[in-house]
Amino acid sequence: MTLAGYTIRPMTRSDLDLAIAWAAAEGWNPGLDDADSFYSADPTGFWMGWLDDQPIACLSTVKYGDRFGFVGFYIVVPQYRGQGYGWAIWQAGLASLGDRLIGLDGVVAQQENYRRSRFELAYCNQRYSGLSRRLQSELPAAIRRLEPADFPSLLAYDRQLFPEDRHSFLEKWLTQPRAIALGYFASQGLQGYGQIRPSQAGYRIGPLFADQPEIAQQLFLALQSQIPESQPIFWDIPTVNTAAIAFATEQGFTSMFDTARMYRGAAPDISLNRLYGVTSLELG
Repeated sequence: MTLAGYTIRPMTRSDLDLAIAWAAAEGWNPGLDDADSFYSADPTGFWMGWLDDQPIACLSTVKYGDRFGFVGFYIVVPQYRGQGYGWAIWQAGLASLGDRLIGLDGVVAQQENYRRSRFELAYCNQRYSGLSRRLQSELPAAIRRLEPADFPSLLAYDRQLFPEDRHSFLEKWLTQPRAIALGYFASQGLQGYGQIRPSQAGYRIGPLFADQPEIAQQLFLALQSQIPESQPIFWDIPTVNTAAIAFATEQGFTSMFDTARMYRGAAPDISLNRLYGVTSLELG
């Protein structure tokens, strides 16, 4: 199918700013400093569709090594939907990932469309929202800010909870200028870490990884204590982690919406019971 005047090109870094603005208009609430982190993950993994000289569609197909890719930022400007522009950029983007295992977090209602491209549901993520609260006690001694010297052990820990190495992304993500990243260090070493960052509305938590529910809870409380009281916090949780859902509910957080985590290929073997907060619905 040929679409007259329509071309698909790799995004420039400034194009990504426009895609993030579109995501904000869709209510996705991106982080204020996410763009540099996203682009550093794979500068060749972002696409924009142009109708003559007007950008009207975008998609990300970020490659993590030779074996894994993640699809996000699938947006068509509203007045151009239903005319084939989205399908064209979708096909072009998927082709760029080759035979990699591919993941995505999609709108639940679109699952059947994704199945046509051989994606299958693995589980759902649920966005929760609540307000930050003042801590009633001191932070545990095991929790401190992550430092550059922690990065090798952090990468090894993260690799247990993500399908492929993502060091380029994490280097930028965890050092965003307005973000706070904390780790939980015991005698055995790193046992969990998380990040909180400002977003278009309030703050976002992600990732939140921990070996035990109690560690995840302490990390969450420590992260939310780093921002002013009564600020909105948004937290994407895999629904298969019932301990995370229970804790979010105990903290007064309420569910906003679900997304479907789907894979084209066999779902990766990662410890979902240690995954208390998704890093990013756009990049995995």
